[in-house]
Amino acid sequence: MSNDSGSEPTSESPEGSEKRLWYVLKVQSNREKSIRDALIRGIKRDGLEEYFGEIIIPTEKVVETKGGKKRVFERKLYPGYLMIQVELNDDSWYLVRSTNGVGDFTGAAGQPIPMQEHEIARMLGREESKEETPVKIKLDFQVGDVVKVKDATFEGFEGTIDAVDEASGKVTVLIEIFSRPTPTELEYWQIEKV
Repeated sequence: MSNDSGSEPTSESPEGSEKRLWYVLKVQSNREKSIRDALIRGIKRDGLEEYFGEIIIPTEKVVETKGGKKRVFERKLYPGYLMIQVELNDDSWYLVRSTNGVGDFTGAAGQPIPMQEHEIARMLGREESKEETPVKIKLDFQVGDVVKVKDATFEGFEGTIDAVDEASGKVTVLIEIFSRPTPTELEYWQIEKV
C-alpha cells in the first residue's frame, strides 16, 4: 500500500504528538484529495498545526493493461474515507466539521472513536513497506474462461484458464496437447478471451 498523504509535517512537540490520535473521517467520495487539501489549508490558516499530524488517503498501486499497454495507477483502498491524526478539542473539531465535504468522524452516538493500535499498525506498517509490496495487476480473466494464446510457443491454441495470479500477472491455461490437458503458465498479455 502506498498513501497519498501530501500533508506537510507539522510541528512535532513530544507532548503534543502523544495526544494526537488516529481517526477515520467520512468524506464525500471522489473528493478525498480536495477535502484533504482544504483541511491542510484550514489548519495553516487558523494556526492549528500543533493539533494535527498526518492526513492520509490510503491507496495501493495497481497495474492495468489496455490495448497491450501497461498503466500503473493508484486505487483508493477506502473510497469516501480519510485517516486523520488529530488532538481533538473545540478548535480542531470545529475546523474538521466545518470543512466542506466532510461528513463525520466514525464512531458511536456522535462521539469519534480513535483507531485501534492494530489498525494503525496495519495502515502505517503497509505504508512503510510499500517498496516491498508487490503491485497488483488488474486482470480481466477468471478461472474457467476460454482463451486463445496470441504469443508464445502455443500461439493459436485455445485453452481454459485454470489459475490466475494477480501479483505476478501470470495465468495458468490448460491447453490440449496430444488429447491431454496440459497446464501452461503464460503472461496475461500473451492470451486473449475467445
